[in-house]
Amino acid sequence: MSTQTRRGLLIILSSPSGAGKSTLARQLMAWDPSLRFSVSATTRAPRAGEVEGTHYYFVNDEDFKRLVKDGEMLEHAHVFGNRYGSPRGPVQTAIEAGRDVLFDIDWQGAQQIRGSVLKDHTLSIFILPPSIAELRRRLIGRGQDDPETIAKRMQKSWDEISHWEAYDYVLINDDLDETEERLKTIIRAERLQRSQQPGLADHVRSLQTEFEELQ
Repeated sequence: MSTQTRRGLLIILSSPSGAGKSTLARQLMAWDPSLRFSVSATTRAPRAGEVEGTHYYFVNDEDFKRLVKDGEMLEHAHVFGNRYGSPRGPVQTAIEAGRDVLFDIDWQGAQQIRGSVLKDHTLSIFILPPSIAELRRRLIGRGQDDPETIAKRMQKSWDEISHWEAYDYVLINDDLDETEERLKTIIRAERLQRSQQPGLADHVRSLQTEFEELQ
């Protein structure tokens, strides 16, 4: 196995707001520093301190539309007057080099990626809260939103949860440490999938040659 190189995974993490997705993503990256977040493209202007290619790829509206038309966006959306999307090129390069790319996106973006040219190398995981009451408690505990905003977030959360069946794996985040360990187990196993090991066929052929030479 040491003579083989694996393909990288496009790892999608989705969840309703407050279920722990962002925290788990950070923990995964601390566990494996080779993991990288996908860098999105956007039509909005750069903000102070934002670096091209690190925080976003900044493109104009015309170029963004062209990239979508040419199939160069794995997923895209129009949000508050600006366009956002995930360029295919950098992700495909990383995957072919054996590096995993992490996506923190909603069900709509996940659906688009699962229908893209990289669908065979996509691992999608949905994170559920242990209960709606706990989800609401976490949102309130953040201290960031007023009651009206929390109510809107709760409604959006249920919309997200309703798409849980579209994912490869679904985890209930009732204990953060245990959920992190389950995530690691999933990723380790998926990295060993036959489709992720392009060198397997050559290795089997070499075994066949070796076997025939012994006859």
